[in-house]
Amino acid sequence: MVKEFTQMLRDHGAVEYGRFTLASGEQSTYYIDVKTAITDPDLLARIGAEVAKLTEFDVVAGVAVGGVPIAVATSLMSRRPYAIIRSREKDHGKSGSVIGDVSGKRVLLVEDVTTSGGSAVFGINALRAAGAEIECVITVVDREQGARERLREERVNLHALVIASELIER
Repeated sequence: MVKEFTQMLRDHGAVEYGRFTLASGEQSTYYIDVKTAITDPDLLARIGAEVAKLTEFDVVAGVAVGGVPIAVATSLMSRRPYAIIRSREKDHGKSGSVIGDVSGKRVLLVEDVTTSGGSAVFGINALRAAGAEIECVITVVDREQGARERLREERVNLHALVIASELIER
């Protein structure tokens, strides 16, 4: 399945080469754009189906923006509810950083790309503050730049559908 996702991401132009500044602040000679690739409904559905069968969970959650379509696709494929983690807490209307019921539930956090793990840790902390149990994060692509180790510090396992070293052309 890894080879299939690797090829599908390449076919959808998910890897670009040049000079890029990542969300972590690091510089990179390549950029992995899963957000644009998953605008294709077939690719998004296949990712959702694969994620849905990898682990047991009550609710799937994604951090806005990249994780949300993956969470929705996984929800549809698993027939389980999803939650959205806002990138920052709202101070008006219904405040809070998590949209959806996660309290006391086993929550699977999904990501489009992990690098250092900062976004995933943000999501883990928001979910735990809302009463969720979280032990697993599934990412479409792990850039292999420390996320796995950082999540281990949070007692959370990281599973990647694809790792960057298999995706990028050297």
